[in-house]
Amino acid sequence: MIRIITDSASDIVDNSREDLIVLPITITFGEEQFQDGITLTHQMFYEKLVESDQLPVTSQVPPFAFEEVYEEIRRKGDQAIVITLSSKLSGTWQSANVAAEEYGDVVRVVDSENASIGQHALVEYALRLAEEEIAFEEIVERLERDKSRIRLVALLDTLEYLKKGGRISRAAAMAGNLLSIKPVIAVQGGEVAILGKARGSRQGNNLLAQQIQQAGGIDFEKPFYLGYTGLSDALLKKYIADHESYWKSSVDSLETSSVGGTIGTHVGPGAIGAAFFSAGGENS
Repeated sequence: MIRIITDSASDIVDNSREDLIVLPITITFGEEQFQDGITLTHQMFYEKLVESDQLPVTSQVPPFAFEEVYEEIRRKGDQAIVITLSSKLSGTWQSANVAAEEYGDVVRVVDSENASIGQHALVEYALRLAEEEIAFEEIVERLERDKSRIRLVALLDTLEYLKKGGRISRAAAMAGNLLSIKPVIAVQGGEVAILGKARGSRQGNNLLAQQIQQAGGIDFEKPFYLGYTGLSDALLKKYIADHESYWKSSVDSLETSSVGGTIGTHVGPGAIGAAFFSAGGENS
């Protein structure tokens, strides 16, 4: 069997598949440490986040956690493809590689160059390829080739957490909040970038839709996800309703999921986003 291993930054909550292993990232609030997705649910994370004056700290999956899984996979005669959070956002990719040094052809490590639902899209793509009984090395080659087509764009509800994380100044955050500025961000080249800013939720929703189109549109044959941060998906439902014609003509249903602590720490509650393979291909 080909097993897919990823970390909890992928925000995959359902870990019941035999061919999928999700290793937890550690999230620390003050002196309290939690295992993302195990001892800290997404709901618990946002409850703690809004109560905390300081941002929590996230820690990479350590090499020994990967080693334990690799050893079990080798013992069973299986092979593993590891898909990690972007190496520019975490040291988890490095941990996976350090642990893989002694496992030769058993393990291959792929840097998703993405996070959250973007990382989830690449994991789901890998699972589909494995189900099609495509050869191990060819799956790795396709993941490396096609991951550049994945786009993750999101609309933020507040600038407060970008300020806390040092990405924007206090003055910029205050001015933005007074003007009800809603930034649209993306993961580009494995890093978070601000694509544009809109005044108010309606213009923000329109800007998010515009950015999806500029990215080449969605390849609905490939995995895609809509996500939200916080305790409610109301803003995401509003976005879906406002742009129903775009979705309705392409799919029968939409899969939505909550975004956990790895990204939620930096964008705060109330954000909505989409992750998809660009229909325009690599150069869009």
